[in-house]
Amino acid sequence: MKYFSTKNKTLAFSFEDAVLKGLPQDNGLFVPEYLPQLDADFLSQLSRYSFQEIGMEIARHFVGNEIETSILNEIINEVLSFPAPLVHVEENIYSLELYHGPTLAFKDFGARFMARIMHHFNKNKNKKLRILVATSGDTGGAVASGFFGLSGIEVVILYPKGRVSHYQKKQLTTFGNNIQAIEVDGSFDDCQRMVKQAFLDDEINKVCSLSSANSINISRLIPQSFYYFEAAKQLSLDKNKSLYFSVPSGNLGNITAGLYAKKMGLRIDKFISANNANDFFSNYLISENPIFKDSVITLSNAMDVGAPSNFYRILDLYGSTWNNIVKEINPYVLSDEKTIATITKCYEDNKYILDPHGAIAYSSLKSYLKYNKNLVGVFLETAHPAKFYEELERRVSFKIPIPNELNQLNELNEVYTELPAEFESFKDYLLNTK
Repeated sequence: MKYFSTKNKTLAFSFEDAVLKGLPQDNGLFVPEYLPQLDADFLSQLSRYSFQEIGMEIARHFVGNEIETSILNEIINEVLSFPAPLVHVEENIYSLELYHGPTLAFKDFGARFMARIMHHFNKNKNKKLRILVATSGDTGGAVASGFFGLSGIEVVILYPKGRVSHYQKKQLTTFGNNIQAIEVDGSFDDCQRMVKQAFLDDEINKVCSLSSANSINISRLIPQSFYYFEAAKQLSLDKNKSLYFSVPSGNLGNITAGLYAKKMGLRIDKFISANNANDFFSNYLISENPIFKDSVITLSNAMDVGAPSNFYRILDLYGSTWNNIVKEINPYVLSDEKTIATITKCYEDNKYILDPHGAIAYSSLKSYLKYNKNLVGVFLETAHPAKFYEELERRVSFKIPIPNELNQLNELNEVYTELPAEFESFKDYLLNTK
C-alpha cells in the first residue's frame, strides 16, 4: 500500500513515511492509494471473529509487508485490550461505548495504535522523534497515555486555555517524563494552526524530527475504523432495516474512519454528522458552501473545531463531489441548552447517562427515527460522562458516578507551559526546549 497527499497524487510514500512524517510537505493530508475491499465471507461472518482478529484483518491491508505479521498481531492485541460494547438504549437505538480504555475516551484506540506503530518504526533510528499534537479535549490525554515512557519519542501537546474540562486537563498535564503540555491562550484552531506551521518551518525541521498525533496522522484513522465493524458484529442487523451511524463530529476524523469502513465493504446505509454550534460540516452538507469560521466554546468541547482538517480527506474520498457526499451523510446540529435537555430526558426514560458529545449523536437518531421507522441507529459515545462532571453536575438533577481512574488524577500535580496563540512563541519553545 502506498500513500499520497490529498494535494499531490504523483508522489508516493510508504506507510512508514506517512506515519512518521504525519503531514506531507505540501500541507495536504496523507491518504491511501486505494481502500481495500474486504473479503465477502469475512464481512458476512463477523460474529465468528474477535475484536482483535477484525482489527488485524483490516490493518494488514494498510501496513502491507512493512511490519512483520507477528509484530503487527502483537500490536493489535495490545491496542484492543479493552472492549467496545454495543449497549441497547431504547427501541432501535444503540450506544457504541468507546470509553473503556485507559483515558476513558475513544481516542485511546487511535493513540495506542499510533504510539506502538511509531515506536516500532523509530526504535532503530538515532534521532529522537518529536510528536506534536493539538487537542480540543480528549486527544491529548489519550496520546499522552499511549506514548508515555516510550524511548526515543517526546510528545508536545497544545491545548486551548479554559476550553478543556477539569479531568481532561488533568490527563494532559500530569504525566511528565517524555510528555510536555502547553496551554495556549486561544482556541483549538489556533493550536492546530501552530502545529501545522511547525511542520512547514524549515528551521524547525532541520533540528527536530517531527510527526503528528492528531487525526491528521493516517495511523490514527485506521484503528478507528475497527470499531464500526465491531459494532456491526454485535448488532446482527435485520436485512430489512437500514443502519445509521451517528457520529459526534469535530475534526471529522471519526466520521472519516467510518466512511473508510463503508468503502471497505461494511454495510452502513447512512451517516449523521452530529454537530454542536461549531456547525461547519453540517452547513456544508446543507449548502455546498465550505465556510470556515472561528470556533466557539460549547459543552461538547472535543467538537469545538471551526476548520476541521479531515474535511479534505472526505473531499478526496468522494472526488470533491458534494452530491456524492450528501448521499452518504446527513447533517444535524444541537445547541448546549438542548444537549442538556437530551441528557436529562434520556436518563429519565432509559436510565442511561450520556456525555455531551454522545447526547448530540443520540438526539440526531431520535430526530431521524420520527421520519424513518425502518432504521436502526448506532451513536458513538465517545467519552465517559464523568469527564465532564463539573460542567454537568450543576445542570442535571441526577448523580454522575466518577470512576477511580479520574478520582486518582486529583492527587497529581499539573505541569504545563503557557504560551500566546502565536507561532513564533511556539517555534522558540521547540528550538530551545530539550
